[in-house]
Amino acid sequence: MVYLFLADGFEEIEALCVLDFLRRAGVEVKTVGIDEKIVTGSHKIPVVCDKEDINLTGDEDFDMVILPGGLPGANNLDQSPLVEKFLNRAVAEDKFISAICAAPFILGKRGILNGKRACCYPGFEDQLTGATVVNDGCVRDGKIITARAMGKSHDFALEIIEALVGKSERDRLSASVLY
Repeated sequence: MVYLFLADGFEEIEALCVLDFLRRAGVEVKTVGIDEKIVTGSHKIPVVCDKEDINLTGDEDFDMVILPGGLPGANNLDQSPLVEKFLNRAVAEDKFISAICAAPFILGKRGILNGKRACCYPGFEDQLTGATVVNDGCVRDGKIITARAMGKSHDFALEIIEALVGKSERDRLSASVLY
């Protein structure tokens, strides 16, 4: 199971592109709304989430946590006790964590990027505490996947797919959408 956390002000493309690609690849993924089931993106697009944070304990089994960027969405994710609990478990249990755009700052703030290569939206680099900041569009270092911005959402989604289900599925999906 993959949990994709959404908070008011999230970047729609960063979340929905990844969600779409993962479901096309047969990955079980659930969207989780922070503080509500209908979450509104930074461009005023409402999304009905599969679950609301109050319906999860943080003890659920999962393979990956995904955090889209967008503002104030990333700030709202940063303030969520449930997101905090999932991130702590992901680190403790060596599970995948993926963050795009502004959201990698959430990982930097918690020391999750120590000794890792990572990227983010320009201007957030100083918040990637402990990371070797690179300007790649998308980078995977061990169990951490980061990407710079909405324009790299396809690359981000494909990197997540490769991490979870393998390169052949990444290649198949990439070809099927003419990427």
